[in-house]
Amino acid sequence: MSTPDTQPPVAKQVKELSLLFEISQTLDRTLDLRDAIPPVLSAMAKHMGMMRGTLTLLNRAKGEIYIEAAHGLSEEERRRGIYRPGEGVTGKVIETGKSAVVPRISDEPLFLNRTGARRQVPKDNISFMCVPIKLGNEAIGALSADKLFSDTDTCDEDVRLLSIIASMIAQAVRLRRMAQEERQQLLEENVRLQEELQSRFRPSNIIGNSSAMQVVYDLIAKVCKSDATALITGESGVGKELVAHAIHYNSHRAARPFVKVNCAALSETLIESELFGHEKGAFTGALYERKGRFELASGGTIFLDEIGDFSPSTQVKLLRVLQEREFERVGGTRTLKTDVRVVAATNRDLERLIEEGRFRQDLYYRLNVFAIHVPPLRERKTDIPLLADYFVEKYSGLNRKSIRRISTPAIDMLMAYHWPGNVRELENGIERAVLLSSDDVIHGHHLPPTLQTAEASGTVHSGTLQGELDRLERELILDALKSARGNMAKAARALGLTERIMGLRVKRYGIDYRRFRTPV
Repeated sequence: MSTPDTQPPVAKQVKELSLLFEISQTLDRTLDLRDAIPPVLSAMAKHMGMMRGTLTLLNRAKGEIYIEAAHGLSEEERRRGIYRPGEGVTGKVIETGKSAVVPRISDEPLFLNRTGARRQVPKDNISFMCVPIKLGNEAIGALSADKLFSDTDTCDEDVRLLSIIASMIAQAVRLRRMAQEERQQLLEENVRLQEELQSRFRPSNIIGNSSAMQVVYDLIAKVCKSDATALITGESGVGKELVAHAIHYNSHRAARPFVKVNCAALSETLIESELFGHEKGAFTGALYERKGRFELASGGTIFLDEIGDFSPSTQVKLLRVLQEREFERVGGTRTLKTDVRVVAATNRDLERLIEEGRFRQDLYYRLNVFAIHVPPLRERKTDIPLLADYFVEKYSGLNRKSIRRISTPAIDMLMAYHWPGNVRELENGIERAVLLSSDDVIHGHHLPPTLQTAEASGTVHSGTLQGELDRLERELILDALKSARGNMAKAARALGLTERIMGLRVKRYGIDYRRFRTPV
């Protein structure tokens, strides 16, 4: 029978190639060397008959050499293995950049056995080999191994194999450093671009970074410094009132009143009195003089919401205010001047109302001096996670709850829905989910029923026990991949699965794990 040291040359070469191939695969499997080195040392022990093996690294800032990873050493022994450059065999190897072989550690005074791991075996029986790990001409660490004593030729062969492995580790370190430098450059460029974007005008009361909202922000920045009449259009629930607030509070009128009038909520008999005020005795119940909204907003801004619901008679009087900046109270004869900025909003198609004879064309032109269209939520879906996080934080505080995150399936449902009610509908849905959550996480089943359809969630409910189990398993895998930032091995460990089983599950559910990786 052949022993490890007396194997035929061909068999030894095959064994070496098998070891090197296994190490190469291990180093390629992960970007974190701390995860890769322990399997490398284990493979060396298996193929080389190594009793103990260590990877030591040089910390130049502290002037210390420490054990980064080890095979055959306890945690306490690892902690004791600290050297200075030039101290002991390992310190000499790192200092000089040259390999060292100690056939019997009992004959070498430089061998310090600082870890204390060789006390159980007679030192006459232990050989020690150490090779540098070099980047260029610089030694950054060392790779060492203990073996039972054998002839010098075998030690030389082991040193040659260790040197090859050390070169592979050095190459992996170099590639990772290059990747880290490129990543750092990309991160710095990303930070620079973000700072550049942040330097652009963005109202503090509006959430969203989408390109569609950037257009809105640019328009707000242009109009807010003037006194021009602004017309804000958009579907119900998109946040037109927030845009009006942003225009007022970023203008020179910010210290003056901001008065809102909901034109749709007032009857035709009341709207004129609300806008222009009335004199005492002007009509039954007018027991005292009352100032209207235009007077109350003097020096500031009046926001006319749902302007498309004005009656024809009110439209005429509003047109006069816009043209002449003057009006009379109901029942009064005295003409009052007003210094007020008008911002109007509507979710209706005013041009169509003009064609139908329900809205004055001249009033439309007076209102439409500076138009701002607020896009619906379905056209700015990249803002949904930001808005959802904002509402989660808002309603968690209001309801004294601690919601820490939104699950990935829930986010997928939010992103897939068409949001006919826009931001207002999203806010209501998140408030409901916060109230329903019992584990500090918002799950898909906490969202409103309108979102929990096959079309919205991208899943078809089977209605069977197996279907429910599959859905739960898929959600757990998605959450694990999200937490591991797309690292399949780490996600598998978190779920107590092997990487093979994890790969089969991911393939089964059609999950693209790469979308969870942190962008660079």
